[in-house]
Amino acid sequence: MGKRLMLFMLTNTLVVLLVTLILGLTGLNTAGGGYGFLAAICLVWGMVGSFISLRLSKFMAKKMMELQPLHRDSQHGYIVELVRQFALKERIDMPEVYVYPSQELNAFATGPSKNNSLVAVSEGLLRDMNRDEIEGVIAHEVAHIANGDMVTMALVQGVVNAFVMFLARIVAFAIDNFLRGDDDEGGGLGYFGYWITVSVLQIVFGSLTMPVVAGFSRYREYRADAGGAKLAGKDKMIAALEALQENFSIDRLDQSQPSLKAMKISGGGLVKLLSTHPPLEDRIAALKSNR
Repeated sequence: MGKRLMLFMLTNTLVVLLVTLILGLTGLNTAGGGYGFLAAICLVWGMVGSFISLRLSKFMAKKMMELQPLHRDSQHGYIVELVRQFALKERIDMPEVYVYPSQELNAFATGPSKNNSLVAVSEGLLRDMNRDEIEGVIAHEVAHIANGDMVTMALVQGVVNAFVMFLARIVAFAIDNFLRGDDDEGGGLGYFGYWITVSVLQIVFGSLTMPVVAGFSRYREYRADAGGAKLAGKDKMIAALEALQENFSIDRLDQSQPSLKAMKISGGGLVKLLSTHPPLEDRIAALKSNR
């Protein structure tokens, strides 16, 4: 369920690096035109980069997750019908439906718009969840699509991109001036050194902004839970979350792969800050209290 955002953020990072190269080749990669001009350039290209990432989201998911189409006449063909029914209720076009090879209980939805999207479920989810729990998961993912969460996240990421690109260039410009000293003819960073410095700083600052993006994602999860409860029924949505809680308890995470914790649906401390999903107990409590 956090894979949707992780795939988007990975694609976004690659696209922003490409934008940085383009700006460098066109001579717009410095603060030489003034801070106002630089801020405008970063805002425009930050948004462009984010929405290019959004546009590529389905393609990247299909290639990176090895998605295979789920057909109506297959063993789990009823999932296709569930997606169709929920899409009709939400008045959106039918999303594409896929399954992908993973033993984790997981699912995600992605796509550039409400009417151009996909829903994918893992083999582990199909194996270990019962039909009511799966219905709750599918309703949650369709609710993400109907809420326009990918577009909203692209807007947030675009603003973050602009901030990261702007700050990276200001810091690189300051480093370049420091190395030049009082002599304008001094070496400084040089053209390629400046470009590499900007790229590295963007990765660093981008990493530091992850809690902001993850925090917004956690907020949207509550909305998708509420939407899933309306589509499938509150009991099924709660059952789905309780099944995930049982399987994704933080105590059962593979301690040899701590980097995976940030992608899990539950956690604490720094893991909680970087998690794209709120703690499952909080989500369940929110549904039970009709919040």
